[in-house]
Amino acid sequence: MNREWNDTQPIYRQLRDRGVHMILDGVLKEGDPLPSVRNVAAEYRVNPLTVLKAYQQLVDEDLVEMKRGLGMFVKAGARELLLKGERQKFLAEEWPRVAAKIQRLGLTRKELIAAAKRSLGKSVKGK
Repeated sequence: MNREWNDTQPIYRQLRDRGVHMILDGVLKEGDPLPSVRNVAAEYRVNPLTVLKAYQQLVDEDLVEMKRGLGMFVKAGARELLLKGERQKFLAEEWPRVAAKIQRLGLTRKELIAAAKRSLGKSVKGK
């Protein structure tokens, strides 16, 4: 994972987003434990309270559950819940910009399909 921080969001929010990406990408599966707060804090050189705040957001979003004395674990259905939310967010926030750029550039359906096939082919081969 990238260890660089950007200035557009608080670090705890960026850590939360990294956790979300790990769940979406299948790095963390249902029932898997999250890395310990202490390990993440040491790895990223951040305050453990910052990591805890990120993890608490995942708990509040019903993606992760805390098992007292054991740690935090990805809840069943977390990936599906995230996919639903992220798809809606993409269509509402990002797609309008993408669609406008496609129109501005005059890209055809044929060009877009060919580009999509190339991109998907690369990602499938890379796995």
